[in-house]
Amino acid sequence: MNNTVEAAIHYVQKGLEKARYHANDSSRDTVIIAPHTMSIHSAREYAISIEDDGFELISAPSSIADLLTIHEHQAQYSAEMRDAILRHVGADEVVMTSPGILRFSEARTECGGFDNSRPARFAHIDISDATAAIFAERSAPRPGWKRCVAYNMWRAISPAPQDVPLALCSAASTRADDLIPATAVFDVKDAPEWTFEGLTFAFAPEHRWYWYPDMHCDEAILFVTNDSERGQINAVPHVAFDNPQCVGMTGLVPRASIEIRANAYWY
Repeated sequence: MNNTVEAAIHYVQKGLEKARYHANDSSRDTVIIAPHTMSIHSAREYAISIEDDGFELISAPSSIADLLTIHEHQAQYSAEMRDAILRHVGADEVVMTSPGILRFSEARTECGGFDNSRPARFAHIDISDATAAIFAERSAPRPGWKRCVAYNMWRAISPAPQDVPLALCSAASTRADDLIPATAVFDVKDAPEWTFEGLTFAFAPEHRWYWYPDMHCDEAILFVTNDSERGQINAVPHVAFDNPQCVGMTGLVPRASIEIRANAYWY
């Protein structure tokens, strides 16, 4: 089955000043959205790999019965996902750098009910090279590492089909000129705001976008957000998009997902 869809990718347009975007209060964002309709191909039908494209679908089951209760099982989930990443990438050490973060389609009442619980609606890379270097040193289990790769692991925990799936742009189709530095603001409840530099993503016609149709909860997308050993393009732009196959569908359960981040080290 050909699961290529035509859908709007919300790229970002460069402005006169460095843009800011917020984890919770998007009304304060200064990102300039520039949508383009793109072909988004089913990654299940291609030989996609972390080595060539920067992302891959992996088996990563969890023994947690209800992943919507992830806030009650963070230590268990982190340990399970650490083991899954370690098995897949073969690093010397893997350190989890965030808890499991629940995100929801806007069609769900939970959307916005937790810190950082809205889908990411513009194309971006989580961290810049400068931010990645700081985070790599901060989380290193011991000094002397030779290579650090930052990963994001994303899974859908609502049944297929997902109305707001994740699209990923093959790193092999991107250029350094496509990346726009921006300031990410974590405005979480009852905590001081803190910021770091992330990257937004500008349109180019040669970009090749992929998605994984009909994900189930035992599989996850593992993708690179920074690699200390690669060149200028060392990460995967990604964004949530509206799945046109779900328009008007009855009985649809809107998307719920979990993402978690990790740094892998080679010594």
